[in-house]
Amino acid sequence: MPKSPVAFLLKELREVVPPTLFFAVGFNLIVFTTDLILADYLLKVGNFIIATTAALVVGKAVLVANAMPFLRRFDRAPLIRPVLFKTLVYWLVVFVVRFLEKLIEYFIHGGRLSGISDYVVTHFTWHRFAAIQIWIFVLFLVYTSVAELSARLGDGELRKIFFTRRPSQIPQTPPSAT
Repeated sequence: MPKSPVAFLLKELREVVPPTLFFAVGFNLIVFTTDLILADYLLKVGNFIIATTAALVVGKAVLVANAMPFLRRFDRAPLIRPVLFKTLVYWLVVFVVRFLEKLIEYFIHGGRLSGISDYVVTHFTWHRFAAIQIWIFVLFLVYTSVAELSARLGDGELRKIFFTRRPSQIPQTPPSAT
């Protein structure tokens, strides 16, 4: 029986909101701290709207990557394997999306196929692109670690540990007799 469009939309929304919120906070913190550092030089380069929009792109990239059947390849392996594998896959998907986005901008501004190599070599801001990709990798490593740990603990357990359980509810190990 096919899912209703509303059920499908709600499922997609539940999957895209956590990474989007995580990356919106992460990217905006990077923009904020960069602006704080550059304030001594009377410079301001941060743009919170662009950072939040980038988080939407990353959230969608996670949704696309999650649809790839090979992403679950290491789900039964020790935790480090799925974390690193999924981090790398997510990072590569975002890399491709960001690179294609820059090429689309190039074509919108009148670029031609014959000029792509010149644009990529001379006009592409590789240092900025690389710096952002490094932060995306680090943030994906944190995001994927928490997501995989949550999946291993079971539905809602990580949320309970962080937000509802009190120390008295956690089983205490008896002190060792030394």
